[in-house]
Amino acid sequence: MMSTPSPALQSSGPGRAFRYFLRSPLLVVHLVVMLPLLLLTMVPLWAGLPVAGRTFKQFSVEHWSAALMRIFGFRLRRSGTPLKGAVMFVSNHVSWVDIEMMHSQRMVGFVAKQEIAGWPVVGWLAQRGETIFHQRGSTESLGGVMEAMLERLREGRPVAVFPEGRTRDGTEVGPFHARIFQPAVEAAVPVQPVALRYGDGGEAQQLVAFGPHESFFANFLRLLGEPSRVADICFLEPIYPDQVQGRRQIAETARARIVAVMGA
Repeated sequence: MMSTPSPALQSSGPGRAFRYFLRSPLLVVHLVVMLPLLLLTMVPLWAGLPVAGRTFKQFSVEHWSAALMRIFGFRLRRSGTPLKGAVMFVSNHVSWVDIEMMHSQRMVGFVAKQEIAGWPVVGWLAQRGETIFHQRGSTESLGGVMEAMLERLREGRPVAVFPEGRTRDGTEVGPFHARIFQPAVEAAVPVQPVALRYGDGGEAQQLVAFGPHESFFANFLRLLGEPSRVADICFLEPIYPDQVQGRRQIAETARARIVAVMGA
């Protein structure tokens, strides 16, 4: 369990108005100018060119996402190293920010709910960032997602999933669904847990999370006015399928490692 954030963390008044005044123009430039430039980096002719150990497309998405996080006042702090090549990244999930947080360190194809495709900016990026969309509650859709994940892993490409299956309110990390780990087992690739933590010691976890009945747009605007905070992205010790007993143990081990960091 994670503690409830202090009322002192709640932002209102002149400070919030000032942050909107300061950040809104930066956000407009980032969306109106930098976003089209990002799209140009995805042109197949040069998207695959090598840049600093990754493709031009990956390099551009990572830097664009990192800049977006800074505009929202998040000071990124990374520990550990993301694995290269075919790997399944799994993390806790509270908000759309999690996707940009991950992309700031490693562009990776996420498994995400179909509704995200319709979100402003994030949905647009997700569709062009190799996201695998899943219609929740559809067995047929899940089967297609599993096949797509397996194909990518066998091609040597990474994927990322939120094994909780949905966002949480920031008070705890929910159970991990074991079935989603099956592609990693079949492809015999490592699973790397990633803990995403907002605020010192996770104190702002609930503030970043979606509130009751809060829409994407409302959460987006609310977070734009929040005070600057540290955001920790912790790449933890990977789990190798040949060292554990099946997908359920992978799920339990991955969750335990993330929970240990969140409660630290």
